Amino acid sequence: MAEAASINKPNKSAGKNMGVYRAWRRDFPIFAKKIGGKDFAFLDTASSSQKPRVVLDAMRHSMEDHYANIHRGLYAYSHQTTNDFEAARKKVADFIVADSDKEIVFTRNSTEAINLVAQSWGRAFLERGDEVILTEMEHHANIVPWQILQDQIGIVLKFIKINKDGTLDLDHFESLLNERTKFVSVVHVSNSLGTVNDVKQITHIAKDFYSQIKVLVDGSQAVVHSAVNVKDIGCDFYAFTGHKLYGPTGIGVLWGDYETLESMPPYQGGGDMIEIVSYTESLFKSAPARFEAGTPAFVEAAGLGVAIDFVSDIGLSNIHAREQDLLRYANEKLQEVDGLNFFGEAPKKAGIISFTADWGHPSDVSMILDQCGVAVRAGHHCCMPLMDILGVDATIRASFGLYTMEEDIDALVDGLHKAKEMLG
Repeated sequence: MAEAASINKPNKSAGKNMGVYRAWRRDFPIFAKKIGGKDFAFLDTASSSQKPRVVLDAMRHSMEDHYANIHRGLYAYSHQTTNDFEAARKKVADFIVADSDKEIVFTRNSTEAINLVAQSWGRAFLERGDEVILTEMEHHANIVPWQILQDQIGIVLKFIKINKDGTLDLDHFESLLNERTKFVSVVHVSNSLGTVNDVKQITHIAKDFYSQIKVLVDGSQAVVHSAVNVKDIGCDFYAFTGHKLYGPTGIGVLWGDYETLESMPPYQGGGDMIEIVSYTESLFKSAPARFEAGTPAFVEAAGLGVAIDFVSDIGLSNIHAREQDLLRYANEKLQEVDGLNFFGEAPKKAGIISFTADWGHPSDVSMILDQCGVAVRAGHHCCMPLMDILGVDATIRASFGLYTMEEDIDALVDGLHKAKEMLG
């Protein structure tokens, strides 16, 4: 793809709020540290975000002050952790504007959420020859589960093509729909290109063709950057993960329309998802409990709940505006470095920039950047099929969070100049 021009002129008013942005950054203890004597320029938030102090404190408080397993104990600590766990579920429901917290299933991450849908809904309702539509920009987490189901029952996978600017070809999507289409699964924001897909339009196209087509949206990158309303989107499932949303690892979310969840068999079996067990049969609880076998990540759920409070207090609209300013600034500054090739020039993008350098492999460039105190991601970003389409084996990806500062981008540019001198 051609080199990108600056998306828009920088927002001159951004400087007025610089004190606010620096205060956001101070909420994250890790940025008090130095890397090789340099300030830590962390530009890999798309992989996993850093954690604010309030999240760390909440998890430590849960373990130090009232740690006990949930849903089982009749004593005070168990009641407290159970209340915290279910309060986190309610916060998630409110955060994505779900009808009820009964529509919120806690998983380990987005990957498990998508696997749950594939192995529960997919195994129950899809048949050999039924078609599932994905996109060419999907993360492996939204490809491999469907390939496994393809091997198990013989479904057919089809992929929506991407345009040269990194947007989806919706005309091609419409051409893929037919009487065998039963499921559509699409990423909300591309982790590799930064493209923000119009998932509401995609859902409407599918539902207008046939109302019984189910739609899943992978929102792993989306919930970090702007507000999400699952009812407005109109999809049947929405998945995201806590560790990208300034929360802990090991906790993710599957939202599903309650009627749809109730129609699905359990994904895994074990404790706490059953009403009655005998040696001959078991009776399962209603959703969401039937999908949460075993001891859940209740400490992590408490952390996720506080992370949602944290971003909600700042305001997702404020976070989105700040990241768009950073995206404009980065696009302008990166033009100073010769020999860069950019991928993903969609009109609507999140704070993610992917590029290659004519003068160095992404891995070599990223290692030199590390010596400069700059953390970026180099590789295929769990999007190997997309890399094949782009004609590269890897890209360098710089991604922003609410703690990113212009100085981090300046450090990236300075590091790229150094890398060019060393490798060019």
